[in-house]
Amino acid sequence: MELITVNLKERTYPVIIGANTLPHAGKFIRKIPDVTSAFIITNKKIKNLYGAMLAQSLRKAQLKAYFLQVADTEKSKSIAAWINAIYSISAHDKDRSSCVVALGGGVIGDLAGFVAACYRRGVPLIQIPTTLLAQVDSSIGGKTAVDLPFAKNLIGAFYQPKMVISDIGLLKSLPTLEIRNGMAEIIKYAVIMDKGLFCYLENNLKYIMRLDERRLLDVVSRCSQLKAKVVSADEKEISGYRSILNFGHTIGHAIEAAASYTKKVTHGQAVAMGMLCACDIALDAGLLQEKEAKRIESLIKSAGLGNAMPKLSTPDIFNAMSYDKKITAGRLKFILPVSIGHAIVCTGIDKNIIKKSIDKRLRA
Repeated sequence: MELITVNLKERTYPVIIGANTLPHAGKFIRKIPDVTSAFIITNKKIKNLYGAMLAQSLRKAQLKAYFLQVADTEKSKSIAAWINAIYSISAHDKDRSSCVVALGGGVIGDLAGFVAACYRRGVPLIQIPTTLLAQVDSSIGGKTAVDLPFAKNLIGAFYQPKMVISDIGLLKSLPTLEIRNGMAEIIKYAVIMDKGLFCYLENNLKYIMRLDERRLLDVVSRCSQLKAKVVSADEKEISGYRSILNFGHTIGHAIEAAASYTKKVTHGQAVAMGMLCACDIALDAGLLQEKEAKRIESLIKSAGLGNAMPKLSTPDIFNAMSYDKKITAGRLKFILPVSIGHAIVCTGIDKNIIKKSIDKRLRA
């Protein structure tokens, strides 16, 4: 078992990573003061797979367990779903001693996190991510949010969990598409922060995609360490350091919005396209060497990502970017790679260069 610490003074918390951590979740959660019950937000599939195991672990630790199921779709990150969850937890929380447990992927984590942040002005939150993407990225760092119809994550809060419990054994139930989604975020970390990780991915990608336990533990632990480092240094993006984690997300979020958050475009696919566009922009600006851009593109495509988006247009994607949270003084903020393992923040990029990059990737 790996233990990684997110250092945030009085809000410091552990990220517990292993191949069999879920059966011990109750023991970990029981250590949180004044918590006697867990309000678990999940979806039907995850509850059927792992709900009984989690409930048993909680009962062994003398904790009550209540479940709320939401749909397995980005549309569960809505104001309506958030309000419903608030009503539901308030109906069960008679003794005002509940924590909120997010059992699922990024959508569940974002929704449950925002519920925990708002209910009774904040109750303990435990993240138990069940997807590769959530284990390496979204479960760590305290970003919680719901979407509006025209843009992602416009209503939310920074709210850190009390702990993150990542069980890589849960990933064996994932379809290949979900593994690819997680690989998009893993590649993101390698490109912006860790050349050694990038080389490791080039040499071990096929084993990681097959969920080889040792290699999977390596990459989940490494990405968790990188995320913890960034969050510890710049929790709320005040210094700007944390914004490097948005590599691929400026255009990626716009692609998701233009696709109306439907399953025809997954988050990983959108981020992969966003990363390729960012590389094109960096090439156009003379910031990135072509040989490095080709290595990045090759790794993305080897992971089964980076294909053209179905039935989307450049104007629709570009218009969706106008609602991006990363706009400062009317200028879009892009994270651009300058070499493998290093990226910079850029603003004021000519809109025609941005449109050119989107056009190229839509035609690919």
